[in-house]
Amino acid sequence: MSESVQVFGRKKTATAVALCQRGRGLIKVNGQPIELVQPEILRMKTFEPVLLLGQSRFADVDIRVRVKGGGMTSQIYAIRQAIAKAIVAYYAKYVDESAKQEIKDILMSYDRTLLVADPRRCESKKFGGPSARSRRQKSYR
Repeated sequence: MSESVQVFGRKKTATAVALCQRGRGLIKVNGQPIELVQPEILRMKTFEPVLLLGQSRFADVDIRVRVKGGGMTSQIYAIRQAIAKAIVAYYAKYVDESAKQEIKDILMSYDRTLLVADPRRCESKKFGGPSARSRRQKSYR
């Protein structure tokens, strides 16, 4: 296999695995072009790494993303993180350190979640109430 790196992006329970290899600028999500990602409102979120870094940095790489779990929004955020991490890892491994650092700085200054996963998870329900924190009301009659 030619020059390739495999990285993942996560958000809540959604996991996106990106395979980045030398190519001609294709970005596919679950076998479909990135332009067809649903929901349409959040489509620009998946384009953020490309728009920030410019098309020239993605011109000689192909990125294939597989995404599973979570809901629509979580999957979109997992995809954008996987794409951003993939391009950073590819530049670190096959291009040079200064270019990687430049890319990393651009992404970090825009939004930290493009490279660092959000550790927040849903809190589990406890007894004595309808949800994780709320409790049954007390009545003193």
